[in-house]
Amino acid sequence: MDRIHRQDGSDLLTRTVAPGVALGGILVGFGLALKGPLDGVSHAEEGVNKDLAAHRDGSWNTITAVWSQIGNTAGVIAVCIVVSSLLLWRTKDLRLAFVAPIAIAMQGLIFLIAAKVVDRDRPQVPHLDKSPPTASYPSGHEGASTGLYLAFALLALGIERAWLRWTTVILCLAMPTMVGFARLYRGMHHVTDVGAGVLNGAICALLAYGWYRHTSSRRQVARGAATKSLGHSR
Repeated sequence: MDRIHRQDGSDLLTRTVAPGVALGGILVGFGLALKGPLDGVSHAEEGVNKDLAAHRDGSWNTITAVWSQIGNTAGVIAVCIVVSSLLLWRTKDLRLAFVAPIAIAMQGLIFLIAAKVVDRDRPQVPHLDKSPPTASYPSGHEGASTGLYLAFALLALGIERAWLRWTTVILCLAMPTMVGFARLYRGMHHVTDVGAGVLNGAICALLAYGWYRHTSSRRQVARGAATKSLGHSR
């Protein structure tokens, strides 16, 4: 198992954390705009929540209750720990196993800051879930599920068997889709809240995966150079 080097940490700061700070600023700016110059958008999208609330029924109430829990913080962390541990055990690649934890940790920090600064009210419809202490924007459930399962989908692209690769990718991409619909249906978020959550989770997953790909390429180049140097010395 390769050890994590100082350069890996430096790459993480420049290629993942720094862009994440910029992403957080963009999300905060857009959220504040929804309470100011884009206030008309906020009023218009209430119609989506009201339409969904008007067509609720027992079956969909039950289905969306399950789907909503996919993005629950405890569930996301538990799945992340289990799957990342399995990846580490199977591949012995610590950097690969860190992709999903980095993605959800970064999106979680961005979510907490944005929710605190923007402090947007939830939709004016009956809520089917207990409201967490954080505000409506951005959707934490959607951000966490997107960050986690998109990270897994990106890692799944390395699976050799095509049927298993694409089955895994499709299932992973379906998870945040179900969470997003459930949060809208259950009156917990506006459309823009869910959209911001998707953006938060997706970019954090891509940044974490990009860090992994960069560090992997750098290690391969270093190994090639070492092998070439060893060959010349013989």
